[in-house]
Amino acid sequence: MSGPRYDRRGPVRWLWSHLRRHPLYVAGFLGGSLVMTVLNAAVPQLTGMAFDAVLGGKDGAAAALGLITLALLAIVTVRGGFDLVARMSSEVLAKRLERDARDELYVSLLGKSQTFHNRQRVGDLMARAANDIRQLSIMVTPGADLIVDSGLTGLVPIFFIAAIDPRLLLVPGVFVVVFAVALWHYMRQLNPVATRMREQFGDLNAGLSQAVRGIEVIKVTAQEGQERLRFRSQARLYRDSFVRNGLVQARYLPTLLFAFAMAAALWHAIYLYGAGGITVGELVAFMGLMGMLGFPTQISIFTFSLLQIGIVSAGRILSIVNTETELEQRPDGHAAPISGEIVFEDVTFGHDEGDPVLRKLSFTVRSGETVAIVGETGSGKSTLTKLVPRIYDVTSGRILVDGVDVRDWDLDSLRSQISTIEQDIVLFSRSVAENIAFSQGQRADHEAVARAAEDAQAAEFIAELEDGYDTVIGERGVTLSGGQRQRLAIARALLTDPAILVLDDSTSAIDSATEDLIQQAIGRVLEGRTTLMITHRLSQIRWADKVLLLRRGELVDYGTHDELLARSRLYRRIFAHYDEVTGVDGTSPGEVTGPRVAGVEVLAAEQGEAR
Repeated sequence: MSGPRYDRRGPVRWLWSHLRRHPLYVAGFLGGSLVMTVLNAAVPQLTGMAFDAVLGGKDGAAAALGLITLALLAIVTVRGGFDLVARMSSEVLAKRLERDARDELYVSLLGKSQTFHNRQRVGDLMARAANDIRQLSIMVTPGADLIVDSGLTGLVPIFFIAAIDPRLLLVPGVFVVVFAVALWHYMRQLNPVATRMREQFGDLNAGLSQAVRGIEVIKVTAQEGQERLRFRSQARLYRDSFVRNGLVQARYLPTLLFAFAMAAALWHAIYLYGAGGITVGELVAFMGLMGMLGFPTQISIFTFSLLQIGIVSAGRILSIVNTETELEQRPDGHAAPISGEIVFEDVTFGHDEGDPVLRKLSFTVRSGETVAIVGETGSGKSTLTKLVPRIYDVTSGRILVDGVDVRDWDLDSLRSQISTIEQDIVLFSRSVAENIAFSQGQRADHEAVARAAEDAQAAEFIAELEDGYDTVIGERGVTLSGGQRQRLAIARALLTDPAILVLDDSTSAIDSATEDLIQQAIGRVLEGRTTLMITHRLSQIRWADKVLLLRRGELVDYGTHDELLARSRLYRRIFAHYDEVTGVDGTSPGEVTGPRVAGVEVLAAEQGEAR
């Protein structure tokens, strides 16, 4: 996923690489602020000149005052124009930074591997994508906006004071140095507090997200009280971080230092006036310029806190963006229509911690074959199917699709030709039609959507919904039954017209009558397609050309249903329950004949021993 290149070597570099993409607004912001501050500093100068003109008592005093008045009016008018330019520029910069950073984070999350997402807490990611991104905008305006204004207001008057009399620089010069040291100390104290505050917010949001997602379990188990205490504990920690932030701000020294500086500056100016070094007007102008230094002193306690929180937020966002994904996407990846041959060559896969989930798997699925994958719970069946579209990458070995390693395929080309119908259906809070057409986007027409729904036996219940195909379903499809959700997922897969179809126990929540209809629809769709089918239903296994038998991540046998039934004790044990009810092949026990009889007899003996 390509996009603008940003400097991600640190939060400050990253922020600047975003802002410098808008040089016109940066120039408008900085230039407008500089001109406005210079014009502001000219006001005390003109005020001092007015004092000298009046106290001088000369004949031209009235004319001089008139000119000074006109100058002040001109300054106020021009200053207002530059102030408008600066404020508009900073606001645009803030909103574009927020927009671009959010887009960058979202694109980054889409490109991360499933392993990465498995490690993340949804609530914390949402806190970064929403609140931390918002803090970047606040950092620019009013944060950086006021910092630039206050910084220029602290520097420009120094030059005007030097123009009055260099000796007057003594007090403001010392104050600027002491102020810089005090501000540096303040920022050092504020940084860890701001960092902890953002982390606590992420923890609080993650806890809230988990509680909302698991609200049904909480209510069923009557754990509302426990969850309330847990949330209060997290909220208390977040509150404590704010208290510590307030304590740091309460010890802010520059405001006290400024009071001493003003007193010292007045004493020094009066001393120079008494010695005849400056006039009354220059004294007034000097004190007016000194008063301007109060703005950066007072506002810095607020603005630098916003700046620090913004930098911390940028670091939190950057930590997600910079996290290396396990899936490397080749820009020149192989892209071609898939015929459907799948080859596993000595494949081992494991997550970051623990033993491998799959070990040394080797088998071949020819194009157009239907392969059933069976095994005990936790044997790695679903993980195996996720390796084909590269949801995960193999730890060792390789997987070939049409003779090409899946790591050499273009991901979009590979995944767009593979459809998966899972047991845990994911639906979006959108219309029924949009959910069915999700993989096709705007390309799917209504007729194709309706045809897919018919094939998936979903059209009947869709017609009963209030707005039919335009009915907006709840998030994750909570307003629908399990069987209805699965039928929509099947319709979505059928609409994709995939070369490879993965069925992960996809009819587990559908009644037998509906399942028979869906099986007929899927049976028609399977023709000419490679299918990997995770199931324990004998009615589906009978379709399979081959059956993979897994145990604890290892391939223990591979063959047809009859072959495995005859030679695999584990395979017979997995289907013992079905044999007790209908017979291994779906008939009554007394109807089992042919080569399966021996397997059934052995199974019956095993069941008798178990009893």
